[in-house]
Amino acid sequence: MARRPLSVPVFFAVISGLLSSTAALAQVPQSQLRAGNLARMEAEQLNGGLSDYSTARCMHRSGGGPCMVEASAQGYRFNIPGGPPGWQALGQEPTLETELLISPDGNELKQVIYNGSPR
Repeated sequence: MARRPLSVPVFFAVISGLLSSTAALAQVPQSQLRAGNLARMEAEQLNGGLSDYSTARCMHRSGGGPCMVEASAQGYRFNIPGGPPGWQALGQEPTLETELLISPDGNELKQVIYNGSPR
């Protein structure tokens, strides 16, 4: 049996549905976006600035990506691998680990839980 091509309206309806479901999955709360940005900047400052330190790629994803390990009433907790600039692109292991708690609204560093050698 020959397959009939989709009509233009049906094709656009299918594409639109796929895009909207993907966008819904990708939505991150504004507070988490702020928290991810603040956590990245705090980790950079704690570890000597951008000339000496770079966070893992996950911190450059929306809301901290998989580096955001917990969201609770206490806030957003991030576990951030890091190292010298270019460490990840060169295939090196992280030399630092920074764990931070950011306020639930994403505007304030609540606690530096850990900052040191990877555990």
